[in-house]
Amino acid sequence: MSAQGRTVWRRGLVRSLRSCLRRNAMLRRWVYYGCLTAAVALCYYNALQCDFVFDDVSAVKDNRDLRPHTPLSNLLYNDFWGTPMEKEQSHKSYRPLCVLTFRWNYLLHQLRPMGYHLVNVALHALVCALFFRMCVMFVSELTSFLAALLFAVHPIHTEAVTGVVGRAELLSSVFFLAAFMAYARAASARQTTDWRWLGTTVLCITAAMLCKEQGITVVGVCGVYEVFVVRKLRLNSLRAAVAGLSRAGKAQPPDWLGATVGRLATLAVATLCLLIGRVKIMGAQLPVFTRFDNPASTSDTATRWLTYNYLLGLNTALLLAPEPLCCDWTMGTVPLLTSIGDPRNLATLATYAGLALLVWRALASEDRGSDVVIMSLALVALPFLPASNLFFPVGFVVAERVLYMPSMGFCLLVAAGCQRLVQTGRHRTAVWLGMSVLLISHGLKTHWRNWDWRDEYSIFTAGLRVNRNNAKLYNNVGHALEGRQEYERALVFFQHAVRVQEDDIGAHINVGRTYTSLHMYDKAEQAYRTAKSLLPRARPGQVYQARIAPNHLNVFLNLANLLARNHSRLEEADALYRQAIGMRADYTQAYINRGDVLIKLNRTQEARRVYETALTYDSHNPDIYYNLGVVCLEQGLQAEAQAYLDRALEHDPDHQQALLNSAVIIQEEGPPERRPLAYQRLHRLIALRPSAVGLDRVYFNLGMLAMDDHDLVPAEAWLKKAVEVRPEFRSALFNLALLLSDAGRPLEAVPFLTRLVQHHPDHVKALILLGDIYINNIEDLDEAQKCYEQILRVDPDHVQGLHNLCVVHVKRDDLERAQQCLERAARLAPDEDYIQRHLQIVRARRQAAKSATRRPEPGA
Repeated sequence: MSAQGRTVWRRGLVRSLRSCLRRNAMLRRWVYYGCLTAAVALCYYNALQCDFVFDDVSAVKDNRDLRPHTPLSNLLYNDFWGTPMEKEQSHKSYRPLCVLTFRWNYLLHQLRPMGYHLVNVALHALVCALFFRMCVMFVSELTSFLAALLFAVHPIHTEAVTGVVGRAELLSSVFFLAAFMAYARAASARQTTDWRWLGTTVLCITAAMLCKEQGITVVGVCGVYEVFVVRKLRLNSLRAAVAGLSRAGKAQPPDWLGATVGRLATLAVATLCLLIGRVKIMGAQLPVFTRFDNPASTSDTATRWLTYNYLLGLNTALLLAPEPLCCDWTMGTVPLLTSIGDPRNLATLATYAGLALLVWRALASEDRGSDVVIMSLALVALPFLPASNLFFPVGFVVAERVLYMPSMGFCLLVAAGCQRLVQTGRHRTAVWLGMSVLLISHGLKTHWRNWDWRDEYSIFTAGLRVNRNNAKLYNNVGHALEGRQEYERALVFFQHAVRVQEDDIGAHINVGRTYTSLHMYDKAEQAYRTAKSLLPRARPGQVYQARIAPNHLNVFLNLANLLARNHSRLEEADALYRQAIGMRADYTQAYINRGDVLIKLNRTQEARRVYETALTYDSHNPDIYYNLGVVCLEQGLQAEAQAYLDRALEHDPDHQQALLNSAVIIQEEGPPERRPLAYQRLHRLIALRPSAVGLDRVYFNLGMLAMDDHDLVPAEAWLKKAVEVRPEFRSALFNLALLLSDAGRPLEAVPFLTRLVQHHPDHVKALILLGDIYINNIEDLDEAQKCYEQILRVDPDHVQGLHNLCVVHVKRDDLERAQQCLERAARLAPDEDYIQRHLQIVRARRQAAKSATRRPEPGA
């Protein structure tokens, strides 16, 4: 085929495809869905390589509600982070449906992050498709596709999509859009209501709220749609209504009024019920935030409102130009507006002026374009209201992920504006070129931004490139370096945080903890005491605990833990724990640590009472049951200890210390029928790759179990694994050597015994066994003598070591030294018959030798 023919063929194919797409609306929409999915995949495929970072650690890695052993009902009583809603330290974020999806992830692949990120990316693609479907209700398919494509690639969404905790926004948006489209179906008839679709709307609103709180704002969007789109209420219609009211008695209510009132009343009742339920679950308490989380919330009224209103403009700027992006906008990121003369107030005025112009444009016109503007503004403003600080303070200054829903209205408004410019026929090429550049640049920015979320170090250092005034960012970089055990570098960042925010209690605590890791205990104590001095002072008539952020009370625990290293300061540490408990009665970690100190003080009964008190506040805490088990072990109550350790494992089947210690008790004290359970628990520890307990101890106890069961081959293998992990492991080396010696392989035991006495020259039993092997198997009297002399250096009165040294002298026929040696041994142990017998034998041999020397020569 000629080149001209191929060109004609390609053009014909393109025309055929276009014709097919025009005729087949369903196919055309699937093409749009495919393009949106491809755009999401291109922008976010590198997000699959990211780790758990920032809030993901608390919401996923440290959240016990994700574990299969945790009752599913806990999701109904705990917040997003796994803390009971009634507790003071709870953030009051109630999102059980979102946590349920995390739990499904954990069931499939535990804590491998790729699966969590994959679900987030898929949900973002789903939201884009639903958003496209919603936009088609107001604009053309091409414009809807443009809006959805802009939404798909907008860089402001990286925190919501790449951060695992952003799933709350994603899931809530799915149900938000489903609720709105279901309401549109319910209101599609002019005079009647499709109650099935309205019921679906209420269900979706509930689900949206149970994924994230701002999901309930779809009720307002539905109300705006009902009043301004379905019923076309505008300024002209308002004037007509007022005129009708002035002609009292002549106007009849419109035929659609009953249906409209019924729908809106249903939404209102459902919303009221949901809000009442939400307040009841919260316990009618707002979460406790510090002034560092949201500095404006604790400022004077003028500063507070100037700053809050400026933040509206700042969020608008992030939608218009998402540069710079930062994972944390708290503390000093946004300086407070303290006066009306601050030039940043111009941004606030510009934001409100632009909003007022758009509202006037929408209400003054009755064309289809006004519907688009009204719904765009509703989608921007209403989902943002819960995060605006205008009704109640929130725990952040700016959070990029809360702009996920509001950006829908923004993208729809931009796409509709482009459509309007194209329809005018002016600068059409420039408009399309500008949109293409915008989409490509946003997509590249999103893809590049995902790399910042690779790990905790990268995301926080990326934040510091944007903002140098946020002490929290320096602290978080320090935490990331702590996780890598780079304590010197971590200390530099913690100290920088102190310089940026001198009254940041958390930064001083971090400095103290790092000094502790560096074994600089005096400096650590000084840092903790500085942090303690920054705590607010109690005032008469005020509840102290309500005025202190729960995490700041950690200063008492850290300082007490430091003091508890020195036995002479245990009482001082105990006083600090009691002070922390006095400030917050449900501070379970303080009870746990105090119990540990009481055990060191040999006050085990009091320690037990402390742990039992802690259980009244947190009956699902496995650490408390474990510590009660330890107390019972100290008191010699093996059965009770085992019961408590089993309870700890009921609440956390992967509790490493409980797994190990319960297996040891079963090995040493338990009935034979429970020994398979000990094996099972130790093998579970190996699968967990333990950090709280060493693998060497696990291997050792498996070896001891096998030895007790006379299963010598696996016993030898496990004990060798133990000494591979820890070459100086005292008990493992000795028991391995003993096993080999008893199995008739004493020469194989020698290297392990030699290594043992090199690392532990005071191990008397090893020296005795090694000396015996040198005498009986190797016949090396010199090495045997060295072993027994080493025993006597460790313990000069050690009877068995002294006796064995006497045997060496006997084997050398040095009977005089042997007799002196045995006489000393007899004085040390006069009741030992074998020493007396050996002494008599040596004396007899000496006497015989003397007699032989005195006998006359024959023939004399």
